[in-house]
Amino acid sequence: MINLNDLKNLNPKNPGAWPWPAKIVAFAALFFGVAAMGALFDWQDQWERLGEFKKEEEKLRETFLAKKKEAINLDLIKKQLNETQESFGALLKQLPSKSEMDALLTDINQAGLGRGLQFELFRPGGETVNGAFAEQPITIKVTGNYDDIGKFSSDIATLPRIVTLNEIAINIVSPPGTGLAMDAIAKTFRYLDEEEVAAQKKSDKPAGAKKK
Repeated sequence: MINLNDLKNLNPKNPGAWPWPAKIVAFAALFFGVAAMGALFDWQDQWERLGEFKKEEEKLRETFLAKKKEAINLDLIKKQLNETQESFGALLKQLPSKSEMDALLTDINQAGLGRGLQFELFRPGGETVNGAFAEQPITIKVTGNYDDIGKFSSDIATLPRIVTLNEIAINIVSPPGTGLAMDAIAKTFRYLDEEEVAAQKKSDKPAGAKKK
């Protein structure tokens, strides 16, 4: 065994004279020191690369989670889009085509006559195009009793085609006691056919636009 006094008496300039235990300890210390230094310098680049790989892994994990969230939201958006398209298709079926407008006007007229009302005025106005739809106002004036006018309004709301009553005004017919008069503007809507849509798009182009 090497004690402290033996270590103090060792001559660093003459290691060959050291006792064997001291030589073994010195050799082991030198060996492990050289190995540690070599490992430190040799593995330093690998440690740095390992750190870079860990950072890259974290970025990829965050990207994956973000893409996964987008995919989940995309499925939800597709579902909502399908539901919207179905609802739009159902509403579109409630809009008459150009050829069906005359029949719709007849239905409105028949709804009033069926309730015993007298049409004093039934005047379709000019259409107003709004996007892919056309709106047509109809100025109407009917006379009858309170219940029949109310039922007529209800019948209009339940027509298979979309018709709205606007600017409603109810007045007492002169002489009093002979009934009521309802003035209103009924609005009907129809979808434009392909030719009308094409013409609408053409008219929306700037006058100075050049064809390619």
